[in-house]
Amino acid sequence: MINALEQYDPQICELIRQEAARQSGSIRLIPSENYVSKAVMLASGSCLTNKYAEGYPGRRYYEGQQVTDLIERMAQGRAKKLFKADHANVQPYSGSVANLAAYAALINPGDTIMGMSLSHGGHLTHGWKVSLTSKFYNSVSYPVNTETGRLDFDLIRDLAKKHRPKIIISGATAYPREIDFEIFGQIAGEVGAYLVSDIAHIAGLVVAGIHKSPVPYADVVSTTTHKTLRGPRGGMLLCKQEHAKSVDKAVFPGLQGGPHMHTLTAIAVAMAEADTPEFVAYAKQIVKNAKVLAKKLMECGFNLVTGGTDNHLILIDLRNKNIPGKKMAKALDRARIVTNYNTIPGDPAPPMNPNGVRLGTPAITTRGMKEPEAEKIAEFIDEVAQNIDDESVIEKVGKEVLLLCSQFPVPDHFIIPGKNNG
Repeated sequence: MINALEQYDPQICELIRQEAARQSGSIRLIPSENYVSKAVMLASGSCLTNKYAEGYPGRRYYEGQQVTDLIERMAQGRAKKLFKADHANVQPYSGSVANLAAYAALINPGDTIMGMSLSHGGHLTHGWKVSLTSKFYNSVSYPVNTETGRLDFDLIRDLAKKHRPKIIISGATAYPREIDFEIFGQIAGEVGAYLVSDIAHIAGLVVAGIHKSPVPYADVVSTTTHKTLRGPRGGMLLCKQEHAKSVDKAVFPGLQGGPHMHTLTAIAVAMAEADTPEFVAYAKQIVKNAKVLAKKLMECGFNLVTGGTDNHLILIDLRNKNIPGKKMAKALDRARIVTNYNTIPGDPAPPMNPNGVRLGTPAITTRGMKEPEAEKIAEFIDEVAQNIDDESVIEKVGKEVLLLCSQFPVPDHFIIPGKNNG
């Protein structure tokens, strides 16, 4: 396929090669990024991209669905098995669309929703003021405790009793500790609210049994299919059987037209990969790497929000280093260490230049890096921080990073045992 692209559009082909080289030659620590397998990549770029399949299996609005129906049913079945869910919708184009569909399935425009504040670790679509979710719905945000960085369930319960939301959203994009979905379910029950759990970041840890699953407690569970789950860029909804029809209607025809069948096919492949002992070992190593990286960073004098991590994610508070988050992220990028600057709870700095940097270990774990490499990466980060204005040192670290990356090539494929793919 690259040969054909090179012949037709050499400029784009060269840019793809450059991006592949960048991904291969850098330590990618953005928590939402990963490397998909060759099998997922091939499915994403398959002939399924040519097929329109508006509707659902057995209820399409186009003919020629003999194969697509089989693929979508397979993806649904694998997702239900992995997450132990009654129903799965694998059509959402993204996690953001999946979240909006979850709300639309359960409540009406103008009703109140309550989710974690974006500036405290939540997501835009949990009702933040610049998101359409705050315009379609009356949005209330709950914070974390700014001293501990952790969820304060007494405060969340008080806010729920005060505002009586129709939906409570549990889940985060920058929260390094395990989320107790059972307590969220109890609070939702006390105020007569639905519970929607967004596990986009931790889905891979949930299916591996490392993080508590929200499926027994939530009315609807939303997730992306990439990040720790290591599939293509897409979304998915899991729900109790009683909500299946309303969830499906909210996705199509409520928010979308035809599903992206090439992505949906790749999701099916990723679900098969996640149903293996190899995936469980990978997910366990993600957390091991994150804990070692966090420990070493603290030994180097970095302050971490919550003082560590339970999952794949670390949030550094740089105020004691007197380095703005954006400056740190840019310097690390020049040293071939890819992170993102990020707001910390109670951050007095503006969102475009906050005091935090967010790190995650899924991508380095997929490459085969383990605890010794996690410690080395912390040392690289510390060296950059100590020499933030010395480009010669940053260049030196970049060369050392490149050497480390050369020892852990981007995996070309993963072995999938053949009998667990149904």
